[in-house]
Amino acid sequence: MPRGGLDPAAVVTAAADLADEVGFAGLTMGLVAGRIGVRTPSLYKHIDSLDALKRGISVRAKRELGGTLARAAVGRSGPEAFRAFADAYRRWVLDHPGRYAATARVPAAGDEEDRRAGDDALQVLLDVSAGFGLRGADAIDAARGVRSAMHGFVSLEAAGAFGHLGETARSYRCLVDALITALHTYHSTPSGEPT
Repeated sequence: MPRGGLDPAAVVTAAADLADEVGFAGLTMGLVAGRIGVRTPSLYKHIDSLDALKRGISVRAKRELGGTLARAAVGRSGPEAFRAFADAYRRWVLDHPGRYAATARVPAAGDEEDRRAGDDALQVLLDVSAGFGLRGADAIDAARGVRSAMHGFVSLEAAGAFGHLGETARSYRCLVDALITALHTYHSTPSGEPT
């Protein structure tokens, strides 16, 4: 019989919190069961598998990140919106490293809920890019570049890879300023190839 008050959403919540502590890759059903105070076999009354649990964390994390980014950028445009977006992104990643790793999980074929959660988070970046006059394929290209640069920086920072090389916040501000400059000057040639 399932433990009172325990349901799939509560299990995903506990597992997401645990992923931030032990890493998304290090998450196991046994660790989650221990966190919520049940035996591992009992956990399967609420979650079908570790893959289903990771999928649940991924969907939740994409929604949380998207909501955080949208709240940061709302009511702003251009460089101000981008800086707010970038700062919120970095803070959220550093506060939620396990959840952030879960956002990179690719939805399974036909998993529309997971796909929509990822698309909604991406839409915030596309909306911010629109403040620089970027639309369509240009906005997608810019979003890929911005995401790659910011992901690389915060992933390295979260892993401690910058070590003693100085204040990382200053370096991140420099990156954000460079990305703003790139967004201001980005345009495509008529053939669609970036110039």
